[in-house]
Amino acid sequence: MVRVPVKVGSAKFVIICVGLLGFAVVANFLWASSSSTLTSKPATLVIPKSHNNASSGRFLSAAYADLDAPQLRWQKMAAAPVPRLDGAAIQIRNLLFVFAGYGTIDFVHSHVDVYNFTDNTWGGRFDMPKEMAHSHLGMVTDGRYIYVVTGQYGPQCRGPTARTFVLDTETKQWRDLPPLPLPRYAPATQLWRGRLHVMGGSKENRHTPGLEHWSLAVKDGKALENEWRSEIPIPRGGPHRACVVVDDRLYVIGGQEGDFMAKPGSPIFKCSRRQEVVYTDVYMLDDKMKWKMLPPMPKPNSHIEFAWALVNNSIVIVGGTTEKHPVTKKMVLNGEVVQFNLNTLKWSVIGKLPYRVKTTLVGFWNGWLYFTSGQRDKGPEDPSPKKVIGEMWRTKLKLNE
Repeated sequence: MVRVPVKVGSAKFVIICVGLLGFAVVANFLWASSSSTLTSKPATLVIPKSHNNASSGRFLSAAYADLDAPQLRWQKMAAAPVPRLDGAAIQIRNLLFVFAGYGTIDFVHSHVDVYNFTDNTWGGRFDMPKEMAHSHLGMVTDGRYIYVVTGQYGPQCRGPTARTFVLDTETKQWRDLPPLPLPRYAPATQLWRGRLHVMGGSKENRHTPGLEHWSLAVKDGKALENEWRSEIPIPRGGPHRACVVVDDRLYVIGGQEGDFMAKPGSPIFKCSRRQEVVYTDVYMLDDKMKWKMLPPMPKPNSHIEFAWALVNNSIVIVGGTTEKHPVTKKMVLNGEVVQFNLNTLKWSVIGKLPYRVKTTLVGFWNGWLYFTSGQRDKGPEDPSPKKVIGEMWRTKLKLNE
């Protein structure tokens, strides 16, 4: 018998081929086994973390990363006497009047605190009328009188009131005004051409957007009419918008459609989550009483009705909320300061806040941008809301005209 000689290199090749074939068979078995297991469970969407904001210590999913912005130097000032969420604030010269708001979901404030920008102190607390709403207020001033319109009466997700009041800030005296035709939550409110304008907000069930627009002639804290007049409806309804008048033009910025509602049958009107749509829309009411769309905000933003200040012919907005996270469905807070230049009609992101926060109460005095109160995030890596705060912060702000 003749043996055929086999080269060592050929033998190694055969062994390698057999090994690869065996590995393929085992891998195919394992894949089939694991895929049959996975198909019995619902798929999980995993959004990778974005590291485009590593310098700020914030790591969010790519879809909800903070907007790029320069760091601002914030100084922590004296905190407000009480924490408040969904409160209201009006600045008159060097004083910031801070109204109402939730202390907790089960407790609401019914007084006014006053911050003095000159000496950076709180003081001068006084009570609100017992019939006045405690949150989701419409509010505006003519420089002395503060007009307070509608809002939610009580804690949790209780119903709204149509009651309307005016405060004389020099005497601290309150006066009634004609009630709004229908109660609303957080309507856009401004004084324009001698009339008190109230637009949008949420309807009586707290969720359905209102489109109605009413106005009332007022002067020196008094109503000149007994009834509100219907005006051109706002193109898109909903609460929690900034409303600003500059150079005889009325602007309505941001906001949302939908809000939490009272749980059906709940004796305490317990808040229950509902679908919300936060938007970037910016509208202007022009000389001909027609609505015009302007360039949208850098990203959807709501809960900003008292989060703005006028600086060098720009509207500066501090914090807010954006669209809910697509996986967790939790609210996502904003942590930026944005600017709308009224000369160029362009938006800019001009700085970061110490943390993400909504329903801030904002003032501007002697070159300093201030904000207080609201509800902040859970931390750098979690933009959902947690703690209701009373902190006061300020930063030096200079904008190009």
